[in-house]
Amino acid sequence: MTKENAFLGIDVGSISTKGVIINENNQILSSEYIWTEGSPISAVKRLVGLLEDQFDRGCYQIVGTGTTGSARRLAGVIVGATVVKNEITAHAIGTTTFYPDVRTILEIGGQDSKIILVENGVAVDYAMNTLCAAGTGAFLSSQARRLGIEVDEMGEYALRSGHPTPIAARCTVFAESDLVHKIQMGHPREDIIAGVCRAVASNYLNNVGKGKKITSPVVFQGGVSKNIGVVKAFEDLLHCPILVDENGHLMGAMGAAILAKRSVKRDVFDFSVENTEFVTREASCGRCSNNCEMICVYRNGQLIDSWGNRCERGAVSISKSIAG
Repeated sequence: MTKENAFLGIDVGSISTKGVIINENNQILSSEYIWTEGSPISAVKRLVGLLEDQFDRGCYQIVGTGTTGSARRLAGVIVGATVVKNEITAHAIGTTTFYPDVRTILEIGGQDSKIILVENGVAVDYAMNTLCAAGTGAFLSSQARRLGIEVDEMGEYALRSGHPTPIAARCTVFAESDLVHKIQMGHPREDIIAGVCRAVASNYLNNVGKGKKITSPVVFQGGVSKNIGVVKAFEDLLHCPILVDENGHLMGAMGAAILAKRSVKRDVFDFSVENTEFVTREASCGRCSNNCEMICVYRNGQLIDSWGNRCERGAVSISKSIAG
């Protein structure tokens, strides 16, 4: 029996790690969303195991693997990726594949957020958040704990509000201080929660989206897109419908998988990384004034990759010194 081709995409972020396996028609065969928990290596290995549990190895074989996200290179080394791409490219490819007419992509994750502007199916401009976390999932989670509810319940509370409480949205510190003040004043919980959701959307538009021309159709993705309170806040502020895909939280991984499918490079993936030991170590070059700090990756005790050098001389010296 001839097996059909499948493609693996992995998106490793600071808060969450996402993975999908798709077929030639971009249909999802396996998918997972887990917490990174400060260890991208462990998260990738755990993710691969969970994806394998859902995967029909009798009918399909993975012939291409793509990685993206803040730890894309490390993840790529672990899984032997055929494609490693930045998250802007991955999200744009994933979104335009399913929404070819999209003009604006709003993405908010656990600690990162980005905006991508698209023309004729091509990303033409983008921006990412810098230091402020007031417009991210981490901010929502911390405020949910403060209010004594689950973060998954915030959207439903917000929709029950008729008068969202104004919450300062300039930064995390101001927002939290204002939130406490409004709680002490006695504002209804649903109004405060609706105000928090609106503050997230407002902060995003005033920081990440500042100076950008946001044109419909608008697609909202990332973990925060699951919060219907934030979705409504964006619709109210932008005065246009906001499209949310059911798999929007996986769109970076989807883009990585699609890029692997489009690549001419093929390499069969066998899930063996689950039982493979990977270790990272820091090393210094010292061959010039740059004194580059390197990250070196070992597989079962053998050096397989390193990065951080700013010249070829550093790469050679580091590789030789570690290998020896």
